[in-house]
Amino acid sequence: MELKRVVVTGIGALTPLGNNLDDYWNNLLKGVSGADFIRQFDATKFKTRFACELKDFEPTQFLDRKEARKLDRFAQTALIASDQAVKDAGISKDNVNPDRVGVIFASGIGGLITFQEEVTNFAKGDGTPRFNPFFIPKMILDIAAGHISMRHGFRGPNYAVVSACASSTNAIIDAFDNIRMGRADIIVSGGSESVISEAGVGGFNAMKALSERNSDPATASRPYDKDRDGFVMGEAAGVVVVEELEHALARGAKIYCEIAGGGASADAHHITAPHPDGLGAKNVMIATLKDAGMQPTDIDYINTHGTSTPLGDGAEVKAITEVFGEHAYNLNISSTKSMTGHCLGAAGVIEAIACIMSVINDVVPPTINHFTDDPELDPRLNFTFNQAQQRPIRAALSNTFGFGGHNAAVIVKKWVP
Repeated sequence: MELKRVVVTGIGALTPLGNNLDDYWNNLLKGVSGADFIRQFDATKFKTRFACELKDFEPTQFLDRKEARKLDRFAQTALIASDQAVKDAGISKDNVNPDRVGVIFASGIGGLITFQEEVTNFAKGDGTPRFNPFFIPKMILDIAAGHISMRHGFRGPNYAVVSACASSTNAIIDAFDNIRMGRADIIVSGGSESVISEAGVGGFNAMKALSERNSDPATASRPYDKDRDGFVMGEAAGVVVVEELEHALARGAKIYCEIAGGGASADAHHITAPHPDGLGAKNVMIATLKDAGMQPTDIDYINTHGTSTPLGDGAEVKAITEVFGEHAYNLNISSTKSMTGHCLGAAGVIEAIACIMSVINDVVPPTINHFTDDPELDPRLNFTFNQAQQRPIRAALSNTFGFGGHNAAVIVKKWVP
C-alpha cells in the first residue's frame, strides 16, 4: 500500500524551562539550566537533593480544582499540554471527524506519587483498608490517554505506550504509523512524567543513577563532560499533534514539519547499562534512517539521549561515529538534558519538539555545563558546547534509550510544500 505523508500541526509543552512552547524553546537557546533544589518534598536526607522541576506550576490555574484532585500530577500535566497542542493545531468539532482522531500517549512510570501517598497513608493507619476510590484510576499510566480523549471527544485509536525513557518516542512512532497506514487522520501523541518524590528520587539514588552534585545543582547535568556523575531527574509533559498531510492541508492547518521515519531496537544486554559497543543505539539509528528512506548525510542535527552518565554517553557517541562515518564530523550533536534534566517517559517528546523547532529555525540548542573534555570521546565531534549554533538544518534525529535496553528514534525534516 502507498503510505501517506505525516506532519506535525500542533505542539504543547510543560517543561522545567517553561510552561509553554515559546518559553521552553527560548530558554533552550539561552542555555538555561532547569535544575534547582527540590521543592516537592523535603529532600535534605537524600543523596541527591535537587532536580529539574516545573516552575510556577499550579494545576488549578488550568484545571478545575475538583477535576485536578482526581488526577495524579503526571495526568494533570498531560491534560494541560494536550490542551495547548489541540488549540495550537486549530482542531475543532467543525473541522475533524472525532472518530478519526486518536490519542497515543506515554509515561515511563505513571502515577508513582499517588501510589506512594496511598501506601504511606495505609502504613500509618491501624490496618483498616482506607484507600481513595480514585487510587487505581490515578495511578495507571494509560489513564492520561483516556482523559485526553474524554476531554476532547476523540474516539479514534487510544492507548498508552511504555518503554521506560524511550516511551514517548515510541508513542510518536505509533502515531506516525497509524496515520501513514490510514487508520486515523490525527493522533494526539506524546508523554508525561512526574515522579520527583521520595520514592522516585530514593529509588534512582539506590541505583546510583543520579548526580549527587548538591553543591551546584545548576551544573550537575553535564553530558559528555569528563566529570559527569549521573543524570538529573526532571519532570515534563509534551504533546505533538500528528496529522495526515492532505487532511492538514484541507483544513488549512499550520504545519511545523514532516515526520520522516522512526525505528526501534533492543540492546538485549543489561537491565540498566547500555551495550558497551552502543549496538542497540547503532541499530536503532540505522533502522530509523532506513524507514525514512534517508542517508546519513541527510541528517544535520542529532538530539542525543545524552543523560550525563559515565557509560551511556560514551556508548551513544561510539554508535554515532559508526553509523555516520565521516559525516559525523559535519553534524551538530547536543543533549538538551543538560538543561531539562532527564524527564524519563516524557524525554522523547520534549526532545523531538526541540528537534522540530531546530529544523524550523535553523539553530541547534547547546549542551551546557561543559567544563572539561573527556579524553574518551572523539574531539572532532561538534557537541555544541555551551552556546547555541546557527546552521541550515534539513533534518534532525532524536535518540531515546530506556532501562531494559529499549531504544527508539525519530527523524523530523523541513516541511516543503
